[in-house]
Amino acid sequence: MHLKTTARYVLGFLDGQHVLLEDACVVYKGSTIEYVGHDYQGPVDEERHLGDALLMPGLIDLDALTDVDHLILDSWAGPELAKGHQWSDDYFRNRREDVFTPEERQQIREYALIQLVLHGITTYMPIASEVHSEWAETFEELVGMAETSRRLGLRGYLGPAYRSGVNVVLEDGERSVMFDADRGREGFADALRFIDHVTGLNDPLVQGVLLPCRIETLDIETLKATAAASGERDVLVRLHSLQGLVERDLILEWHGVTPLELLDQVGLLTERLLIPHATYVDRNPAVHGEDRGDLAKLAASGASIIHCPLTSMRYGSTLDSFNAYKEAGINISLGTDSFPPDLIRGIDAGVQLSKILAGRNDAGDLAGYVDAATLGGARALGRPDLGRLEAGAQADMVAFSLDDIRDGVHDDPFRTLALNGTARQAVLSVVAGRTIMADGQIAGVDLDFWRGKAQVLFTKMREAYTSRDALNRPANELFPPVYARLEQ
Repeated sequence: MHLKTTARYVLGFLDGQHVLLEDACVVYKGSTIEYVGHDYQGPVDEERHLGDALLMPGLIDLDALTDVDHLILDSWAGPELAKGHQWSDDYFRNRREDVFTPEERQQIREYALIQLVLHGITTYMPIASEVHSEWAETFEELVGMAETSRRLGLRGYLGPAYRSGVNVVLEDGERSVMFDADRGREGFADALRFIDHVTGLNDPLVQGVLLPCRIETLDIETLKATAAASGERDVLVRLHSLQGLVERDLILEWHGVTPLELLDQVGLLTERLLIPHATYVDRNPAVHGEDRGDLAKLAASGASIIHCPLTSMRYGSTLDSFNAYKEAGINISLGTDSFPPDLIRGIDAGVQLSKILAGRNDAGDLAGYVDAATLGGARALGRPDLGRLEAGAQADMVAFSLDDIRDGVHDDPFRTLALNGTARQAVLSVVAGRTIMADGQIAGVDLDFWRGKAQVLFTKMREAYTSRDALNRPANELFPPVYARLEQ
């Protein structure tokens, strides 16, 4: 069955790069694109006209929140109050527990995956907070999530997150990591078991990957075992690292090397590695403020970084700079890492921050950011059939409407969308030829139900912070409102 979709703007692919076509179409059969252009003469069984819309490759989010939003709570605190958002050492030693039941965890996953669909994400790699889990993610949890992902039709790169330790606040008020090596080994075994499970599913929309948590929460044995398994099984590894000064100081104290050097020493620094954030390299003003070879080392390894501009900005940091990483030859992909999973807002944030850092308006590389959300993600995954609209590629695409007066005037559709719009303007999402969202609706999904359910789960998560705080402060003290609230 041949399906033809037309739009005022289509982002095609020619001679190794994206090109913009006006009043064009994409034709696909099954999971594969057969034609992109203006003058299709072949058979058509079904036709869809999008009007004033931008049709482009599906967005690839490699640090996609699959949890209840916590940034709305913890991105406002100063250093002292922020300590209350971590586990206390007493909670680690004596009282750790799951905040949510297994059923509630699956509900959280489904709510989050629905959000990805609604925001134009077609391919994702999940990230969830472990702060409200008894330890980390379980095999059973990811099995359930994989089934939800398959039902919704997303393309997922999945695995249970595992760790050997957890960030805590010690009795003296200092931050550190406390370890439970046995739990780390159990988690790693679950991760390998899940990869075997996914292999048995034989579903092209679900791929198994290794998702250890943060570099400072992995003991050296687990890091080495992860590197070995990645090589033996030829699977990707995503490891949060180079993302903070506390991390850097702890790695230097424990191992005598920087986080980047540790990645290399344990065998992880290869083309199979994806590094979310990667903001704290030598050129960062908070480290050395000059290039001492970190970017060249990253580029030579073939590793990819996952830039999350909107979330980084909200926590007070950014990549220094996008253009420097790109010019060094590092593959840059994008992630959202928090709510909303809106890569359009993320792209705009990254572009504007680039201008500020460089002190030049032409430093805002909008095309580079769009490439990162599509081609960069595809390269990180080793999937040249994703991230582009051309014959032979997977029929993964998303359309953003530009027909509302609030969208403003059109000069270039990407400038209009980035400056004036958001990913909430997604009106069509297709994965492997299957329409998973049309006109803002997902077949069989009651959005009002999920809106109410998410609020209930969020409230439960928010209240649970008190029991982990070393001072047992109530949630309203840990998360003060913008203005004082007067009770009735």
